[in-house]
Amino acid sequence: MTANLLTLNSSKTEFLLIGLSKQLAKINNSHSTPLTVLETSASHLMNTSLFSDQISSVSKCCYYHIRQLRCRPVRPYLDTKTASTIATSTVHSKLDYCNSLYHNLPKSQITRLQQIQNTLARAVVKAPKSSHITPILRSLHWLKITERIEYKLVSLTYKVLTTTQPSYLHNHITVQPPRSTRSSPWVTLARPSTSSSLRITHTQARSSFGSYMGK
Repeated sequence: MTANLLTLNSSKTEFLLIGLSKQLAKINNSHSTPLTVLETSASHLMNTSLFSDQISSVSKCCYYHIRQLRCRPVRPYLDTKTASTIATSTVHSKLDYCNSLYHNLPKSQITRLQQIQNTLARAVVKAPKSSHITPILRSLHWLKITERIEYKLVSLTYKVLTTTQPSYLHNHITVQPPRSTRSSPWVTLARPSTSSSLRITHTQARSSFGSYMGK
């Protein structure tokens, strides 16, 4: 913030520290802004229910825009292309924001997001609820939720490899040396070693580089 000439508004800022007891003991709790410390186990940190409330918030917002798109005074005057453009800007933008953090979430959570996209697609083409969704998504050239997540991860990895930015991600990526095999033209990444039993969580990932992956 200092480098960008920005000022932190302490009255609107809170910190949430999540970690093991040994890690939290190293924290100097002398902040001018409210500080919440949550002591937990590594297994609890991997609890994917952390994203349940966030997905609920996204669902509420998306369904609001879908209802607006279906509004009778407006919808008859929109062709499919225009409706698709509106749907992409108002709903897909929210489904895609930081969606790489949804990777490996339980199928039940991904299904909730897929249901939003299905409802949106039927609203764009004015199809009934009983209509099969796969042909509709194909006609709109929309990837499904899991495919969009994988695409975001691949795109992010490609940008990091080609631009070496951001450095805090590039420093954790190691490319395995090519071998004389049929797959040698492919780039293979080495799995990073785990020096600690504490794994990075979705919450930590969002805080660290969520803004970059949302681009």
